[in-house]
Amino acid sequence: MNELYPLKFKPVLKDKIWGGSHLHDLLNKQDATDKCGESWEISGVQDNISVVSNGFLAGNDLQEIIEVYMGDIVGDMVYEKYGIEFPLLIKFVNAEDKLSIQVHPDDELARTRHNAYGKTEMWYIVEAAEGAELISGFKKKIDQKTYLRHLQSKTLPDILNFEKVKAGDVFFIPAGRVHAIGPGILLAEIQQTSDITYRIYDWDRVDDKGNPRELHTDLALQAINYNHYDNYRTDYKHDINQTAQIVDCKYFTTNLLDFNRTVEKDFHFIDSFVIYMCIEDGFDLYHGENEVVNIKKGESVLVPAVIRNITLVPETRSRILEIYIK
Repeated sequence: MNELYPLKFKPVLKDKIWGGSHLHDLLNKQDATDKCGESWEISGVQDNISVVSNGFLAGNDLQEIIEVYMGDIVGDMVYEKYGIEFPLLIKFVNAEDKLSIQVHPDDELARTRHNAYGKTEMWYIVEAAEGAELISGFKKKIDQKTYLRHLQSKTLPDILNFEKVKAGDVFFIPAGRVHAIGPGILLAEIQQTSDITYRIYDWDRVDDKGNPRELHTDLALQAINYNHYDNYRTDYKHDINQTAQIVDCKYFTTNLLDFNRTVEKDFHFIDSFVIYMCIEDGFDLYHGENEVVNIKKGESVLVPAVIRNITLVPETRSRILEIYIK
């Protein structure tokens, strides 16, 4: 059997009513339209499973590869838990208009209702227009009755927490937190493999036939966390050429690396695949006997768990997200 190597995938591009041109213009997605809202970089979601674009495995999808290589691709512990289903969905999202206000169920609720995993996710802001903002949680503790009153009177935004954002900001969105991305934001999204979303308010928009989009009011009621938190933004510190942890939860760990010189990586301490999302500039990834994969801005790469040592060499100064499961 041929040796595994870092895998690149064909992005799954999705047009949205709120999409824009930044995935094409800023992240070099050549096939993206000017209404492209999402680029699914690495996906194990059924009917949207990523297909390899480089090396001898090109043309095979991620599930087929996991079926053959098992723990060598994803890590033995990850394979034991998730089998051939890849546990994370990695995306870039470009919003030129407001997204609907939504919430995701946790594992328990999703398993009961949909026989699926819930969705905890995080956002890393890649670019943001002046004054751009998003919604994360409530601005004060409320109860279900208050929530419903505001929903029915179309004043839901009055009780939500709006955050002004800039490039480099991080937001962790656990299952149950009401959230929405606002216009003028390009972000990287790391989430559990789940496509279950409860849409609770869509700003009274209608489609070209005059129909409103479907809402999931009743389903959302039990999923929502009605608490208030002091800080919805994830604070972190990072220094150049040092790996900085920005989110660490049971579903994924995400680090930020901003580097302008060669960085050596040793992954003997984890039993997991590693994903790199390139946010700025490009870099070369060396592995094995000086084999190299080049990753450009806007590209993502999956390093199989069996590869323990790699070297990252920036083109000039690169910024990347590093994702794995502890």
